[in-house]
Amino acid sequence: MNALPTPDFQLNGDMKARRIVVAMSGGVDSSVVAGLAAATGAETIGITLQLYDHGAAVKRAGSCCAGQDIRDARAVADRLGISHYVFDHESRFRESVVERFADEYMAGRTPIPCIQCNMGVKFTDLLQMARDLGADCLATGHYVRRMTGSDGRSELHRALDPARDQSYFLFATTDAQMDFLRFPLGDLPKPQVRALAQQMGLINAAKPDSQDICFVPDGDYASVVRKVRPDADTGGTIVHIDGRVLGEHKGLIHFTIGQRKGLEIGGQPEPLYVVKLDAATRRVVVGPREALATRAAQIVDMNWIGGAYEGPMEVKVRSLAKPASARIEGSGADRRLVFAQSEYGVAPGQAAVFYAGTRVLGGGWIASTEPVEPALAA
Repeated sequence: MNALPTPDFQLNGDMKARRIVVAMSGGVDSSVVAGLAAATGAETIGITLQLYDHGAAVKRAGSCCAGQDIRDARAVADRLGISHYVFDHESRFRESVVERFADEYMAGRTPIPCIQCNMGVKFTDLLQMARDLGADCLATGHYVRRMTGSDGRSELHRALDPARDQSYFLFATTDAQMDFLRFPLGDLPKPQVRALAQQMGLINAAKPDSQDICFVPDGDYASVVRKVRPDADTGGTIVHIDGRVLGEHKGLIHFTIGQRKGLEIGGQPEPLYVVKLDAATRRVVVGPREALATRAAQIVDMNWIGGAYEGPMEVKVRSLAKPASARIEGSGADRRLVFAQSEYGVAPGQAAVFYAGTRVLGGGWIASTEPVEPALAA
């Protein structure tokens, strides 16, 4: 077998005297990280968190941290000859991620549960477990890069492969967490990772990638919300921004800002989009595309990574959005984000993540938006 590449786990001294804990989800990425860690000669320990076990999802490929994935992680650890532990965090995951996901939808916001999971269950609980085990670092399968800045501080950077970059979901990582975390896949393209898995003889080398939201079967968000909050299907009206009532809906959980399809209000002279979700009145407000144009947004709970920064920056308001030039006004945890050009589909509940080139500066949560044309405000 060809020698495995030797990614830099950024640990000083003899690797045989080091202990690396790997967050193993059962997928190919974290499994390869475990193999690469073991190949350095360091003592390697795999940890899997059981986060949920929803009936059919147990045996469904592409679901992270459920029954089949736990079995895959254990099989990989056996193959690599490393220790492997499973910890039940289902209650904590339900409270901090799933229930918050449901509540955000019911409040008319657009939740991002993957960030909440990283902020809590993964990068707080799991990181503490690694420290308790005396680890020198916690390694994960995220496609991002950890670099050391000119001032010696840890920085978070985009993955080398932009198609795999997951930096948007890690904006809330703290400086203390960055010092302890390692991301050895950040410099590798996905095909090479799968090739390494095959070279290591791992059973999940061809396993499909997990979906964005692991606990949502078949992408049906509404069904998950209904299970957690049975009153989620309270209906209301669909209203045009000019005040006209255009129809009825079966619950805010079926809509997101910027949505065009599935409104069931045919016969309109122009395409209409969801412009606002009003939880207090249970109204879905729709309008033309120009009503979605946003000039600014209020950002709360800001987090900065790697120290202060002065200079031009870009922002992403969705994980797949193209970075847009912007500036920040104000100081403290709550600030105003101003776009250089109109941005579309900006929704409360989403994250605004700031970049300077490949470096992730940090980000915050969008609390409210300001339309380009106040007259079109819903």
